[in-house]
Amino acid sequence: MQRVKSHDTKPEILLRKALWHRGMRYRKNWRALPGTPDIALTRRKIAIFVDGDFWHARGHEDNPGEQIASRQAYWKKKLTRNVERDKDVNEALTQLGWLVLRFWESDINSDLEACVRHVLRYC
Repeated sequence: MQRVKSHDTKPEILLRKALWHRGMRYRKNWRALPGTPDIALTRRKIAIFVDGDFWHARGHEDNPGEQIASRQAYWKKKLTRNVERDKDVNEALTQLGWLVLRFWESDINSDLEACVRHVLRYC
C-alpha cells in the first residue's frame, strides 16, 4: 500500500492537461480545502476529484469490499470508510459554497472529452 499514489495518477494528469489546454487554470491538490481536491478551479469555486475505481468502490457503493476474496473484513472496513469520507468531504465543500465534481478513473480513460465538457459546463 506504500506504493499506491495519492496524487498525480495517470487519469488525474490526463484530466489536468486537457483542462490546461482548454485555458483552465487551477490549483492541484490544494490543502486549503477539505479533502484536498485533485484539481481546484478557484475562480469558479469548483473542486474536482478523480476517484480510483477500486479505492472508492465503484459499482459497490452499497456494499464496498464485496469484490475482494481475501481479507474481506479488512477491505470492507477500509473501503466503507473511503466512501463515507467522500460523502463527508462533498458536504463540507458544498457548505463552503464549492461545487464538487467527481470523476471515475475509468470514465476519464474511456471518454476524456466528455469529462472535460462536463467541467466546462460549469465554467
